Amino acid sequence: MSADSILLRTRVPSIRYRNAERILKRLGLKPGDAVNLMLAQIELRQGLPFEVALQDRAWLSAKQQAQAWTEVLGEY
Repeated sequence: MSADSILLRTRVPSIRYRNAERILKRLGLKPGDAVNLMLAQIELRQGLPFEVALQDRAWLSAKQQAQAWTEVLGEY
C-alpha cells in the first residue's frame, strides 16, 4: 500500500456484501472499486451521490419515466 492511501474497514451484512459483489462482478468491478467510485462522487458533488430523505417520494410508472426521458432527451 502506498503512503498516500488508507485502509478503510467497515461492517456490512454478509448477504448485502455477497449480493453487491455478484452485481459488481458483472460490471467488472471489485467492492473496493465501487467504494472508490462512491468516494470520488462525494468529493465531486460535495455530498452524497444519491438522495437521503425521511419522506418517500412517489415513484414514476414506466410510462411516466418514458415521457420524462422523451421530454428531456427527445424521441429515440
